[in-house]
Amino acid sequence: MSLVENATMKKLRAGGLALGFGVHHLRTAAAGMIAAAAGHDWLFIDMEHGAFSQNDVAQICIAALPTGVTPIVRICAGALDEGTRALDNGAAGVIVPHVDTIDQARRIAAAFRYPPLGSRSWGGPSALYGYKAPGNAEAQAAINPEILVVAMIESTEGLANAAEIAAVEGIDGLLIGTSDLTAEMGISGQILHPRVEEAYRTVGAACRKAGKFLGMGGVYELDAMKRYADLGAHFILTGSDHAYILAGASLRSAFFRKLEADRKAS
Repeated sequence: MSLVENATMKKLRAGGLALGFGVHHLRTAAAGMIAAAAGHDWLFIDMEHGAFSQNDVAQICIAALPTGVTPIVRICAGALDEGTRALDNGAAGVIVPHVDTIDQARRIAAAFRYPPLGSRSWGGPSALYGYKAPGNAEAQAAINPEILVVAMIESTEGLANAAEIAAVEGIDGLLIGTSDLTAEMGISGQILHPRVEEAYRTVGAACRKAGKFLGMGGVYELDAMKRYADLGAHFILTGSDHAYILAGASLRSAFFRKLEADRKAS
């Protein structure tokens, strides 16, 4: 079987917008299909804040692969073993939060690439090959460039070191965790604050210089999303399952509550 194409990587390399569907509470094999139906390119499977087991992650990732939606897992900071296990079981990318230094970035890049580019262990035929991989060396060489490795910038230290982090070979992009960044800056939730815009300009410049992509998370107001997309963000987390459910369900319930109120008033 041939290697499953990382459609998100392909889109990013072509300069397109890659839209991520956050999976926080949705523990079903339908997650990838739902994201595809909603016009998204990748799943943001959140092991940092969501209560996912490795089994949950594997089932969601494997089911997503035939849909063309790329399963990408955010692990906890420092939990690199969670990332390697996710990759062994169907994930095509890993996002690591709270990356502040070049040394952290180097460890991350090495953990998720097979030798000679890194130190990732071979766990047998990969889900990305439908468990029918060719020889080890051939499979490892093919998989290495198809795994998306993303470092999150969520602190002023990470912001100061963004150029060095972006320049690390094996780091494909930097994603600004805007919520945590504003909290550390003392302007929590002020997504359109000038300091946040400056952060996007700084990290965007670092990414362009290194030939990497700029990602955006924690920004869900449409005017702010447009502003930072215009500044070069094209790996974009558009929102999460619980927020989408609440938004859609609230609109529907509001319609019927108004209908109820109108009937009482008449």
